[in-house]
Amino acid sequence: MQVRAPTQSLSAGQRGQGDNFKKISSWAAILFAPTLVGTIYGMNFDAMPELHWAFGYPFAILLMAVVCTSLYFIFKKRDWL
Repeated sequence: MQVRAPTQSLSAGQRGQGDNFKKISSWAAILFAPTLVGTIYGMNFDAMPELHWAFGYPFAILLMAVVCTSLYFIFKKRDWL
């Protein structure tokens, strides 16, 4: 009787589940960035310097867009999406 390595005994269904998990994890990471920035701005602190800067909110939105776009291309390059 021949003993197989664990990686050789994966079925096609298990590989498909792994791919789905990668896609779901990628989208969760992409959506985490704006959620994080939005929750910080939603705390209504008065001592945040960005709140008194004229470009504070546009900068935050631009930062969210850059992070999300970067994550999208990173995951796309690694074939996770």
